[in-house]
Amino acid sequence: MRSMLAGFTTRGRAFVAAGAAAGVLGLGLGQRTLLSIGGVLIILPVLSVLAASRTRYRITWARAVTPARVPAGLTASVSIQLDNVSRLPTGLLLAEDTVPYSIGSRPRFILDRIEPGGTRRLSYPIQPDHRGKFVIGPLHVRVADAFGLAKVGSTAAPPVTLVVTPTVTALPHTALAGSWLGEGDARASTAAAAGEDDVVPRAYRDGDELRRVHWRSTARYGELMVRREEQRWRNRAVLFLDTRLSAHGGRGPASSFEYAVSAAASIGVHLAREEMDTEFVTDMGKVVAPGSFEDVLLDSLAVIRPSRNASLSSGLAHMPADTSGLFIVIAGHLTAAQARELVTARRASGPAMALLLAVSTWTAGRPGLAVSGETDEAARVLTTAGWRVAIVTADMPLSVAWDVLNRTHLARGGPTAAGAAAGPGSGAAAAASAVAGAAAGTGSPAAEAGRPAAPPTGAGATR
Repeated sequence: MRSMLAGFTTRGRAFVAAGAAAGVLGLGLGQRTLLSIGGVLIILPVLSVLAASRTRYRITWARAVTPARVPAGLTASVSIQLDNVSRLPTGLLLAEDTVPYSIGSRPRFILDRIEPGGTRRLSYPIQPDHRGKFVIGPLHVRVADAFGLAKVGSTAAPPVTLVVTPTVTALPHTALAGSWLGEGDARASTAAAAGEDDVVPRAYRDGDELRRVHWRSTARYGELMVRREEQRWRNRAVLFLDTRLSAHGGRGPASSFEYAVSAAASIGVHLAREEMDTEFVTDMGKVVAPGSFEDVLLDSLAVIRPSRNASLSSGLAHMPADTSGLFIVIAGHLTAAQARELVTARRASGPAMALLLAVSTWTAGRPGLAVSGETDEAARVLTTAGWRVAIVTADMPLSVAWDVLNRTHLARGGPTAAGAAAGPGSGAAAAASAVAGAAAGTGSPAAEAGRPAAPPTGAGATR
């Protein structure tokens, strides 16, 4: 009886209630006509439920979400294919897919009829606004009668998982692989001087050093050719993300934590597409999972949550034993002691970069205004150790911060341009001087060419 009542639609329940009322009145007043009407109103929904439940047909299904991984704010498409593999046509079908309320409403479809061997394709867009892993499905298919009095349900199209990653910002190509680390054909060997037998020339690419131009091959082929070592060396990088709850401020998608997560995703994807061998480490430890680095990074950042750690020690203890190569840190509020921990953890030579978030700008009424001296001590410690530092405020685009780290603004307009890019306040001034100091100390052309470089200038540096 309960299963039959569950098969009634709202209209079917209304028919049953009206039939019961008419029957009671007919008995009370002795009116056989009312009693007959009440019986008809009750029997009709019951027959509809029985007819719908005895329908014998089989439906197969297939579901796809394209793409299976989508950045927050972008649209994914969910498509479902229903095939009637029985010899009987279906009746009226009501299809309702299950979607988490946090990312959208449940789509509903009405299918009049699927002929034997017929196919119907259903599709709808979904646009999640925040990162995470969301279960889409299952699809509930109900058989309804022509009068809309009954519906008998079944479950089809099992659920699938949609991975919503942080927002990924496309970062401009830099000379990471050439002038900083070498990618083998710049640092793998010093044996390739000018002889034809020691080098294999290739076409010039953006970021290649002009001192590596092979003029004899350039004259032969009519385009710029550079020397490339036959023995190649893979670039390496370590990406470190500070996820401590106490180091971040703000709430929800507008918090400094979400900015840091998005920055880690953008930089990590950029490094992966630069063909760098990258490892991802947080204050909780090293992230290890099967698959390519880009897939592992985005999957882990999709579900990452703030940690309860008070320091960076546990994460730095899991740093790779060989920390040569590029070291990039995305940190919330850092004290001078914690900055020294980062410097100590860097046990090998190579460029080191840090995005220091001015966390107060995520909690203040004016996003670009940082608390005076908030990041000065940490920036001074890092720049004195030769790091490249950018102070990031809530209103600073990630692409601008990346340019600061890569000395783009210094090359174009000097320290003033870098200060404008970093934003107002004392933290911005520290960022400008930090980048200037790092550029003079670790990234100057003289240093890259092997000549003695001038002593660094800027925050925390002396001449």
